Amino acid sequence: MPGADSAALQVEANGINVIGDDQRKGTPRQLFWPWFAANVSVLGLSYGSFTLAFGISFWQAAIAAAIGIVFSFLLCGFVAVAGKRGSAPTMILSRAAFGVRGNWLATAISWVLTVGWETVLTVLATLATATVFTQLGWGGGPVVKIVALAVVLLLTVGGGVMGFDLIMRMQTVITIVTAVLTVVFIAFVIPHIDWAKVSAIPGGSAASVVGALVFLMTGFGLGWVNAAADYSRYLPRTASSRAVIGWTTFGSALAPVVLLIAGLLLAGSSPDLNKAVAEDPVGALASILPTWYLVPFVIVAVLGLVGGCVLNIYSSGLALLAAGLKTPRFAAALIDGVVIVLGTIYVAFFADNFLGPFQGFLITLGTPIAAWCGVMLADIAGRRGGYSEADLYDPKGRYGSVNWVAVSLVLVSTVVGWGLVTNTYASWLSWQGYLLDPIGLGGREGAWADANLGVLAALVIGFAGTWLTQRSRVRSQELVAA
Repeated sequence: MPGADSAALQVEANGINVIGDDQRKGTPRQLFWPWFAANVSVLGLSYGSFTLAFGISFWQAAIAAAIGIVFSFLLCGFVAVAGKRGSAPTMILSRAAFGVRGNWLATAISWVLTVGWETVLTVLATLATATVFTQLGWGGGPVVKIVALAVVLLLTVGGGVMGFDLIMRMQTVITIVTAVLTVVFIAFVIPHIDWAKVSAIPGGSAASVVGALVFLMTGFGLGWVNAAADYSRYLPRTASSRAVIGWTTFGSALAPVVLLIAGLLLAGSSPDLNKAVAEDPVGALASILPTWYLVPFVIVAVLGLVGGCVLNIYSSGLALLAAGLKTPRFAAALIDGVVIVLGTIYVAFFADNFLGPFQGFLITLGTPIAAWCGVMLADIAGRRGGYSEADLYDPKGRYGSVNWVAVSLVLVSTVVGWGLVTNTYASWLSWQGYLLDPIGLGGREGAWADANLGVLAALVIGFAGTWLTQRSRVRSQELVAA
């Protein structure tokens, strides 16, 4: 899908508008590059430690990883079909389900989620660089962190400002470089794997396995569903929907599954490494590498994280515009860059640890975004044709101003979902889990307290509620003459 060199070096003029036929290009196969690059980060290795923290065995964790990662990215593939059909950003196409103005709530949630992920990835790149520089004897204090942050921001904000064509170029390069260096990294860490220790890890309960699976869903695919159509929108509308789903899912899930399995083996072999990952997930992995490979490791770590940041800042900028911000797309990306700086400074310089805020972030935002995803997927599944371009921007058009049923489904799903999750990572979220005791799941201290069932409940309620109540609405919209 990459365009000509001149196009890649120009600031993209498109914002939240529908992409014209003359600009639609490429094939679904080219979706592999941006999605692989966005998910090839060595952070996937650290998820091995996060997953074992649920108190489950290697095999239980591996199964949870395979199912959770692939299924969550399959959801991205389904949402990407809407981009191919409508050639507009995800949060504009979402207006068909929620109404032009009713979509504001979903757009706000999407913006918070994407900016949150940008900050998380930038923090990881900053901490990883400081850790590696310390091990090299070059110092890893505030100055190094500031320089690392500046480099990451230059690449991330630069790509976000320039737009689609440069991003596609960047992601192709990032894919190739990080894939090669990650394979080398895995080769180096194989000798550190102690299968006897890994296989001796005791199994956990069904509730723990479900908790790990849902955590992985929120950490991977559910973190991308609200942006999944932003890159398929440039494809010709005649492109195969099955191919869009397949290449999106394959490109997204391939690296995380491989890396997470390797991470499980490493974390299960070393209790010390397992503990260190909670403080600095990427940087801790550098402790098991030979000194001469630390510089390449920094490159693969930073580029892999930048790959995710670039896609996020592009989509978060589009979300700001979809929410009503009257500014050019590149200016929205710059605004998000400022937010990233502030968030990174707080976490990298003042927060006590990384894992706690990270898990709290995923659990809390994973619930409403799962609810939105359920509504969006049911809406997409009910449509047989494309979207009416003009009506996506007109509150008086066929999609209406506010679809109160869809909005209510997200609110109800979120209320139910938050009642079925617990969050001990921030004191102001201790109220969550209020439904665990009334419905007989043992309360906030019971076996199912950490299973994060609320995310699944929100997804199912959103989808089922929309499918049962909105099919006639969708049919009537498609009967309206274009």
